[in-house]
Amino acid sequence: MTADHRLTPLLAPRSVALVGASREPTKPGNEMVREMVFGGFSGPIYPVNPRHEEVEGLPCHPSLSDVPGPVDLAVLAVPNRDLEARLVEAIETGVRAAVIFGSVALEDDEDPPLRERIRAIARDADMPVCGGNCMGFYNLEADVRAYPFHLPEPLQRGGVSFFSHSGSSLSALLWNERRLGFNLAVSPGQELVTTVADYLDYALDQSSTTAVLMLLETVRDPERFVAGLERAADQDVPVIVLKTGRTEESAAMALSHSGAIVGDDAAYDALFERHGVTRVSDLDEMTAAALLLAQPRRPAAGGLAAIFDSGGERELLLDAAADAGVRFARVSPETTRVLVDTLDHGLPPVNPLDAWGTGRNYREIFETSWQALMDDPDTAMGLFVADLTDGFHLHEAFAEICRRVASNTDKPVGFMTNHAGGTHHRMAMDLTREGVPVLDGLTNAMAAVRHVLDRRDHRSREPDPPPPAPDDGTVRRWRDRLRSGDVLMEDESLALLDDFGIPTVARRVVTSAADAVEAAEAVGLPVVLKTAAPGVVHKTDVGGVALGLTTSEAVAAAYDEMADRLGPRALVAAMAEGTVEVALGVVQDEQFGPLVMVAAGGVFVELLHDSRVAMPPFGRATARRVIDRLAIRPAFDGLRGSPPADLEALAAAYANLSVLAIELGDAVAELDVNPVLVGAEGAVAVDALVVPA
Repeated sequence: MTADHRLTPLLAPRSVALVGASREPTKPGNEMVREMVFGGFSGPIYPVNPRHEEVEGLPCHPSLSDVPGPVDLAVLAVPNRDLEARLVEAIETGVRAAVIFGSVALEDDEDPPLRERIRAIARDADMPVCGGNCMGFYNLEADVRAYPFHLPEPLQRGGVSFFSHSGSSLSALLWNERRLGFNLAVSPGQELVTTVADYLDYALDQSSTTAVLMLLETVRDPERFVAGLERAADQDVPVIVLKTGRTEESAAMALSHSGAIVGDDAAYDALFERHGVTRVSDLDEMTAAALLLAQPRRPAAGGLAAIFDSGGERELLLDAAADAGVRFARVSPETTRVLVDTLDHGLPPVNPLDAWGTGRNYREIFETSWQALMDDPDTAMGLFVADLTDGFHLHEAFAEICRRVASNTDKPVGFMTNHAGGTHHRMAMDLTREGVPVLDGLTNAMAAVRHVLDRRDHRSREPDPPPPAPDDGTVRRWRDRLRSGDVLMEDESLALLDDFGIPTVARRVVTSAADAVEAAEAVGLPVVLKTAAPGVVHKTDVGGVALGLTTSEAVAAAYDEMADRLGPRALVAAMAEGTVEVALGVVQDEQFGPLVMVAAGGVFVELLHDSRVAMPPFGRATARRVIDRLAIRPAFDGLRGSPPADLEALAAAYANLSVLAIELGDAVAELDVNPVLVGAEGAVAVDALVVPA
């Protein structure tokens, strides 16, 4: 247990005062007393309420000033109207930390409101505070239950730390999921003072922590949160996050396409990908992932091995694994020979394996086959699949076989049932505690396996340094230009890309028909003519683009027509070629800074919403991984006889854009490069728009 962490007085106090203690059953003021006593807290517990002399057998004191000893933690279960006075009293009497259950809101409040006054009071006193509007916390290592509801049952201790912006979800897992053992569980509430980043730092100071779970609404301390993720990665502590609000979009009124299609949630995806965080979609998936990731074994190279007593359920697994992106181990000829020699006649010696034949000698058949699969060099981890029932001799035998095989390998071994119901609580608890986690439900189990293998792959990646930045003078020149605040029009935006190593189309700005003809002959016919009128952002919307001009006469005519409508300033550019249109962009996230986007481009950029985002800077390998996740990725391989597009050229441009984002990111609000034409011989940016911050 951490003895000298800043949060020790809050999470591992030596003494506790329970302010608002009550004798009335089922009230939070009573339940918090019962919970603290039942939890086995070894230090002094001081109920505080002027209306009672005793609560749950403990002497009750009129105020914090009347408590006979020093207090580390005050749990404030009082009405909002009393919060400010009680917190001030706590600070004046030397209390070092507080928990606030209340919502910290008053009708007809003054300015600043109560929430801000409480925050300021606690921060001025350097007091850590859990809440407000929270359900407190459990520190099972320190036997502290600062919670407003009493659960008269022991909780499963272990190495999982859980921080949840939903107090009900925290209770759901902590109280009901007994396969998981917890050391710390916190409901941070409004995080008036103490944030999830602080709790993460504390958990990583505890040697018992084997995994961290988070249910997040938002991150209120981004810099320290990122530092915590980096520390967790350094310590090989898996972090599993369920992020709410993922369908909200952040930039409906953005000037650029990039700003319009990248929402708040994309920043979290990019953050989690960069730091190897496992993202899940619900509590069941979180539980399954935690069961596999919190155990000490790490997967080897290769894929999943699985053994069944059912051919039909094996087919279900094959379908679910395909949906989840889980590959199976490709077993060696040696393993295949063992299976052939072991299985009943007619059973295919394959992975996943249906090993149930006649039922004779099934113990020897299953154990030998299962051990052979787990020993195969391409097996990363294994699942024994059966629909367990407590007390059924066949399933008890399967469990024992799984235990023995698990003891003969250092790879992760789990047990999977095909549905989440059933009467196998005892077997599930026993197997999980013995190092063979039991996963209930096919879909959640496959998602958990994918998370385990994804985390392995992330941790095994080679370093991917970004390309070099331009010289300091070039960066400084563009930074000075961006400080002017004026939107960079197309030619200037493309010039910025040029300086950062992103190929752009040959072009010239013109102000007369004669200039346009001369420029067309210089860059080479055919050409495209585009308006360069100040303030025109989306040129096609105003008829400001003329494509495929093949003669000087066509160029002059197009120029005269466009100049009459939109003004004399125009851009003549070479007609670029490419088989796939892509958009690149940079957007600013309020919490995490610049993000770099790649998306399906052209006129469909906002329609398809086929985009991916990464945190800069990064190299070509990272760029390729991000591009490979686009839905349009197969188009790069060549369609209807066209040659494959140059993915390496696009990856290079994307990586170079990440350098631009990190060098100039604070000076750029939005940057849109659309389209980038990718063909067999490279990638070239055709149009660009830069909006200064």
